[in-house]
Amino acid sequence: MEKIKIEQHGFTAFSWFAGWLFTVGFLGLPFMKAVIAIVLWPYFIGQAVAMLIK
Repeated sequence: MEKIKIEQHGFTAFSWFAGWLFTVGFLGLPFMKAVIAIVLWPYFIGQAVAMLIK
């Protein structure tokens, strides 16, 4: 009999969602940029940090 392994990835999804919410709030993104940031929020954070370093 085979053992079935069930994996939950809820923490990963929560981390991604939390990062997205942080990005939207921290950078004050308008609606359309916030929608795009669902996928690209690390890019937006990197852009903001790069401007702070200069």
